[in-house]
Amino acid sequence: MRKKINKWGNSLGLRIPKLVAAEVGLEEGSLVNLTIVNGSIVISPARETPLELEAMLNQVTEESLHGEVNTGPATGREAW
Repeated sequence: MRKKINKWGNSLGLRIPKLVAAEVGLEEGSLVNLTIVNGSIVISPARETPLELEAMLNQVTEESLHGEVNTGPATGREAW
């Protein structure tokens, strides 16, 4: 299918036909991933996966750890 690229403000836009969008599960407000593969633009639905604590903790490295940060003395009724 050939489609024409149009100018939208300072960007370029492409209209996705309803049947194509429906086939891949896109609707208004859907998030997509744009990637470049061998000089071609690939648009694919962004599948949102819930963040899980275990997966996030697996990304922690020695380089990303940091110590305590001193924010000064208590200024209200904080009790530590």
